[in-house]
Amino acid sequence: MLAAYVRGRAAGNPGATGSALVAVEHIGSPSVPGLAAKNIIDIMAGVESLDDAPRWIAPLTELGYHYMAELEAQFPERRYFNKGTVEVPTHHLHMVELTSEFWHRHLLFRDYLRSHPDAAGEYAELKRRLASQHDDIDDYTLAQTDFITGIERTARALKA
Repeated sequence: MLAAYVRGRAAGNPGATGSALVAVEHIGSPSVPGLAAKNIIDIMAGVESLDDAPRWIAPLTELGYHYMAELEAQFPERRYFNKGTVEVPTHHLHMVELTSEFWHRHLLFRDYLRSHPDAAGEYAELKRRLASQHDDIDDYTLAQTDFITGIERTARALKA
């Protein structure tokens, strides 16, 4: 729905949004078939420049997304939106530059897991184990870093 809305909005009113949104990708665990995941959809929206992000705030707000400007200092490489409530989010939207390392890393990881079911199974087991060990979401996320960066290195090597 987001991609169709954005395309229609850009086509119907280019002055309001322009054509700066150049790609939309489903990322995160739910984007890998069969992978254990929270009930939150992660979306990565690629823009030519983060300077274009402000023009998307109103259209995304119309779709029920909330712009989290307070996170820009913590995550300068992206603009973050969520949908749902703070307590029960349903969607995370990460607006990033299409040429950024963030964009490439997330697609490398997702695509590798999609094409390597054994690695996806290892990741699912790691996620389950870490979820039972960590109450804090930041600790849980940080504990996945070594596995994720290892997959990214392997995926990069295969593309070289």
